[in-house]
Amino acid sequence: MTVVGVLALQGDFEAHGRVLERLGAQARVVRESADLDGLDALVIPGGESTTMSLGIEREGLAEPLRAVVRAGTPVLGTCAGLIMLDRDHLDLLDMRARRNAFGRQVASFEEELDLPLGDAFAGSPPVRAVFIRAPWVEEHGEVIDVLASVDGHPVAVRHGDILAVAFHPEITGEDRLHRWLVERAAARRTGPTPAPAHEAA
Repeated sequence: MTVVGVLALQGDFEAHGRVLERLGAQARVVRESADLDGLDALVIPGGESTTMSLGIEREGLAEPLRAVVRAGTPVLGTCAGLIMLDRDHLDLLDMRARRNAFGRQVASFEEELDLPLGDAFAGSPPVRAVFIRAPWVEEHGEVIDVLASVDGHPVAVRHGDILAVAFHPEITGEDRLHRWLVERAAARRTGPTPAPAHEAA
């Protein structure tokens, strides 16, 4: 069974776990470095990015998280998870995010987005994306693939097996991003090692 860790320091990590279990994966809460052992994939959920960053620092998780991801473990980061992956935080994607870019919670909104993510999305309806105090990608390096934008601002990006989105797929019944993650984990177990994630120079 595919084991997917869900960072559980803060945010709606339980909803991600329910989606993963519906897809037949085992969801494991990650609160300390030992919880990262043997993972096939990782979810960094939404929440409050400052609180999450402090929790990562407090628990000594920054370097263990970097090591797991740089070893090729597929990752899905949602909302604050996108922020955690940027240069100013875990430095796992060559980009910089802007917090609360679309406004505070009163400015939350929905969009339908087409995401080119392979068979899980081929011929299927757009993703119903819910943005809550959402970030966007302020700037990024050439290695970053922009999958979707809102008003010209990237809100879904990918590099190798790291996927970061500014919205909350776990609260709408949308499971295709999690399915992509589980499928990438299975492919990694049976196929060649993917390209390494961004590392600081």
